[in-house]
Amino acid sequence: MQTLKPSLKKTALAVWLLPLLASGNIQAGERESLEQLRATTTNLIELLVQEGVLSKQKADALLQQASAGAKAHTQQADLQDDVKAEVNKAMDEKTVRVQYIPQHVKQAMREEIEHDVMEKLNYKAGERLGVPEWIDRISFHGDIRLRGQADEFPGDNADFQALSDDPTRAMNLNNSSEERRRSRIRARLAADVHINDWLTGGLQFVTGQQNTPVTPNQTEGIAQGKYLFTLDRAFLQAKLTDWATVTGGRFANPFMYTDMLWDPDLAFDGFAATFTPKINAHWSSFTTVGAFPIEEVESSSINKAKDKWLYSAQTGLKWTADNKSSAKVAVAYHDFTNVEGRPNPVTGENYYDATAPIWRQRGNNTFDINEFNGGTTIIGLASKFELVNLMAQVDLMNFDPVHVTFTGDYVRNIGFDQQEILKRTGNLYKKENEGYNFRLDVGNNSFMGPYVQNVMPREWQVSLGYKRLEADAVMDGFTDSNFRLGGTNAKGWYVYGNYAIDKNAWISGRYMSADSISGLPFSVDVLLLDLNARF
Repeated sequence: MQTLKPSLKKTALAVWLLPLLASGNIQAGERESLEQLRATTTNLIELLVQEGVLSKQKADALLQQASAGAKAHTQQADLQDDVKAEVNKAMDEKTVRVQYIPQHVKQAMREEIEHDVMEKLNYKAGERLGVPEWIDRISFHGDIRLRGQADEFPGDNADFQALSDDPTRAMNLNNSSEERRRSRIRARLAADVHINDWLTGGLQFVTGQQNTPVTPNQTEGIAQGKYLFTLDRAFLQAKLTDWATVTGGRFANPFMYTDMLWDPDLAFDGFAATFTPKINAHWSSFTTVGAFPIEEVESSSINKAKDKWLYSAQTGLKWTADNKSSAKVAVAYHDFTNVEGRPNPVTGENYYDATAPIWRQRGNNTFDINEFNGGTTIIGLASKFELVNLMAQVDLMNFDPVHVTFTGDYVRNIGFDQQEILKRTGNLYKKENEGYNFRLDVGNNSFMGPYVQNVMPREWQVSLGYKRLEADAVMDGFTDSNFRLGGTNAKGWYVYGNYAIDKNAWISGRYMSADSISGLPFSVDVLLLDLNARF
């Protein structure tokens, strides 16, 4: 077979464009003058003949198509007459031979033509509109949620002052008895950046207070002025292979998890490496390791506190059936280093003030760092936190598109050491270092996870679950911020519901009833009603 000439690509492009020009799909007045169009068409016909890809029969068929359009467009009829004359002239001068072209060559030509056309269109768009090339590598998305929240307190709750003043279980409360109603809003705007074939990135801005890492909710109120809109995600992700990625910066939770350990809105700083090799058609594995800074401390001779870090590893298996039903199991280890409080010496130096957490909710056992030197009360965490987490999830697709999903989650803080805590703090604490969570979800899977995907009208989901989280099972600062208004030392039921009223618009409701497990009584029933819109 003869080698294809470089101009053959142009010829194929001409074959593609000619029917559009002749049929009137591209109006002459919209692109160029009639004279320019006639000259362009003549050149295309000559090019077809020279390259030997058009027979006389096909040319006649093309002209018949052009004649049909001429009935409605007089100017186009004149143009078609010129086309016919040029084709007949060319056919008389040369016999046309159509050469066989293999399929893979046709495909390569098609891809080349498409690339050139798109490149030209982008150039024209940039020339006409002033749009830079890099804008094509960025995509934007976000959502807005309007929320009504009601917090109900039973009459037998302990007084909030008593709950907050106890240094062994500091609760961070301003209210434990008066019903509370709030209108709240959450807005998120994110940009996904495609840098090259192996490197991507992302940014996300959210509403919410700056002093909390676990919720972007902003309570509405005219008098408080403008809402804060701050950077909550900024990361780069390198794709090393089809099954290995490394992410660095501030990014979404990289683990398989439930809100028993991590609030869904919690961002992770640092880096994580994820490996997802496929074993066979039904089995695959996933492993994630990471190091995440919690708080940087400027240590010195007068500040003996150390940087606080989280080191984590999780590995698991996933099985997928022929009908897309699946089952996943995972085990994780999370080691929080230097998060426990240390008492200042009786001599009065404030060596360990910075061992106190800069953010916490409520529930963990605590103590006064200055208890022995009589200084101002500073609350530190009594226990170390070294977590082992087991998870299992079964997703049944027997009623596709309806999912029936069972999730079980268990955590144990193996870092809790009663004698070590007694020696360090002078207090003897009851061993409360376990937690578990069971949940059933029925409905469309669009609503699963912290970032809802495309939702279609009339999609729905309902969820029912039970959670028990003892005082020192996990760090109270990073767990769910809604269940008993956040933190640990809580048990109770919850029910969720979602319904899509239109594409990417849905209403949702949550009801959570939670009580204290130990210590002074503090129970809360929380009702959340949301209107959500995704774009």
